[in-house]
Amino acid sequence: MTDDIAATSPAGEYLGDPAVRAEWDGRYADRQQLWSGRPNGALVAEVEGLAPGRVLDVGCGEGADAVWLARGGWDVTALEVSGVALERAAGHARDAGVTVRWVHAELVGAALPPASFDLVSAQYPALLRTPGAAAERALLAAVAPGGVLLLVHHAGMDTREAQAGEFDPADYVWPATVTELLDEDWRVEVDEQRPRVAPEGGAGAHHTDDLVLRARRLR
Repeated sequence: MTDDIAATSPAGEYLGDPAVRAEWDGRYADRQQLWSGRPNGALVAEVEGLAPGRVLDVGCGEGADAVWLARGGWDVTALEVSGVALERAAGHARDAGVTVRWVHAELVGAALPPASFDLVSAQYPALLRTPGAAAERALLAAVAPGGVLLLVHHAGMDTREAQAGEFDPADYVWPATVTELLDEDWRVEVDEQRPRVAPEGGAGAHHTDDLVLRARRLR
């Protein structure tokens, strides 16, 4: 990862599967605004009380979480596969007068410095699973000793039965699949289902409950 990724053109370089980028670019291009523009409620709740440091926002979308974190004094690195979303996010950051380091990449392919982030936040990420649990291990590897991994997902989606040609939950990373990899170097601080504090509007607003995993890396 480099610190000189241009905020004016965050989508200039991409590390990952072009098909994944194209899929998400299409989703964002279909709507002028896909998400609510406000930070996710679980992030706001769980970050309260944490001292600002270096944070990685995985799947930053249009940048609402990244901008909110930067306003709170965090040194923000925001990762996203969609160039369309990153351009919007960079615009929101400029409007807010904050600095964010943009990374146009899939999580597994991103050249992120290991064990460098005081907080790794993944809010409802669409992370594909692999036989070697590459995405789960990438999330854990990014957290610095003493830092926190915060993974939030929609409750109920992980147990849905797959139908032909539709979403298959077995293809994606969930809090439970990450918890399976935690060893004595980690302490689980929160692992629960709770009512979702959802911003009004935007895709996903119909989901009512969250799965929240907050784990601290001890060493």
